[in-house]
Amino acid sequence: MNNSTVNQEKYYWKLWHASRDSFAGDMLIQQYIPLVQYHVHRIGAGLPANVSREELKSLGLMGLLDALLKFDLSRDLKFDTYASFRIRGAIIDGLRKEDWLPRSTRDRAKKIDAKIEELEQEKLRHVNADEVAAALDINVEEIYRFSKENLFGNVISIDDQSLDSAGNDLIDYTLKDNQTVLPEESVIKNELIDDLSEVISGLNEKEQLVLSLFYSEELTLTEIGEVMSLSTSRISQIHSKSLFKLKKLLSSEFNLA
Repeated sequence: MNNSTVNQEKYYWKLWHASRDSFAGDMLIQQYIPLVQYHVHRIGAGLPANVSREELKSLGLMGLLDALLKFDLSRDLKFDTYASFRIRGAIIDGLRKEDWLPRSTRDRAKKIDAKIEELEQEKLRHVNADEVAAALDINVEEIYRFSKENLFGNVISIDDQSLDSAGNDLIDYTLKDNQTVLPEESVIKNELIDDLSEVISGLNEKEQLVLSLFYSEELTLTEIGEVMSLSTSRISQIHSKSLFKLKKLLSSEFNLA
């Protein structure tokens, strides 16, 4: 952002803070719409194709407006950081209320999980997606899709518990520390990190890179495709395959259904 743009934004913030000037509000909304698009891409990457990205954008815009109305300029906090909490929270809350994952998808995911458990008991080892697909007589891509959607659905449900602040300020709620981490909790967390590191190290180079770029560098699947010179659909496939491999560990650690 050049000095002119920064000064203009400060001017809009001053107008908005002083009188809730509608023009200033519109300009600030336009300034931060890319933040909404970013979170729509991030959350949408794990959702079924039937979930409208426009609906996600509408939910995100509601979160952005909420952030604009509640942001306190006197606090030592960047607006984009504050707005990210509000935008992501609004999208997730909207998904939860709409129950975006159809019962048929949840039932199919449970059927897949049951078959995985049956095969692993039979073979006394972890099984791959191809073996599960063959046992169920379905395409392997369906295994990846249902497993990914079910995993993301449960993660969103977990997020709801921390994002639903019953109308209280989300930042205050998120930063509030009422309890010191117990030693046993720290041990469990460290063990989980070690387990995840071990499983991730067993992924191939492309799978590790996709996970790193998506979760650490926070690139979208399209951006990762550009970095790796692969199509977005291919990156999505690699991402789904990686999540399938990690799902067994995550499911046992977090009791995901």
